[in-house]
Amino acid sequence: MKKIVVTGPESSGKTTLTLALGDSLRAVVVNEVAREYIDELDRPYAESDLLVIAKAQLELEDALSSAAGPDGRIICDTELLTIRIWSEEKYGRCEPWIVEQTERRHYDHWLLCKPDIPWEPDPQRENPLDRDRLFAKYEARLRGLGKPFTVIHGDHAQRVRMALEACTKLL
Repeated sequence: MKKIVVTGPESSGKTTLTLALGDSLRAVVVNEVAREYIDELDRPYAESDLLVIAKAQLELEDALSSAAGPDGRIICDTELLTIRIWSEEKYGRCEPWIVEQTERRHYDHWLLCKPDIPWEPDPQRENPLDRDRLFAKYEARLRGLGKPFTVIHGDHAQRVRMALEACTKLL
C-alpha cells in the first residue's frame, strides 16, 4: 500500500489537489475530518477537540486503508502534522499523543502545498495574512522529522502535474 499526504497551510489548494489525485491515480481519498467535526459543533472548538479530531482522522484513515487492501493507493487530505501545527499556533503546545503520531506514523510521501494561490475565505480559516510563515513552519517540520516531501506550487494544472510526477515515482 502507498500512502500520500497532501498538506500545507490554510487555503493552499490541498482538498482540490487531493480530489484530482484521487481521480487520476484511482486512489482512495481520506477526507479531512476536522472540517466536518467543526461544522457539527454548536460552539467554538476548544483545545480538547483537537485530540478528538486527531483520533477520528486516524480511525478514518485506518478504515479506508483496510478497505483499499495491501496494493491500494491512499491520498490523505491532511494528517496529524496539520493538527500539531494548528495546536502549537493557537495554544502554544500540542497533545503528546498527537506529537508522537506525527513522528512515528508512516506515509510514503508528503505533498506540501505552497500558498501561492489566492486566499479563499471560509468560516473555519483563521490565518489569511501569514500563510507564507506557516508554509515555512510546515517545511521546517517535515525536514526536521526527516519526511520525504515535494513542494507543490503554481496554478492548478501545474500543481496536478507536479503531484502526479512525485506520486508516479512511488507507485
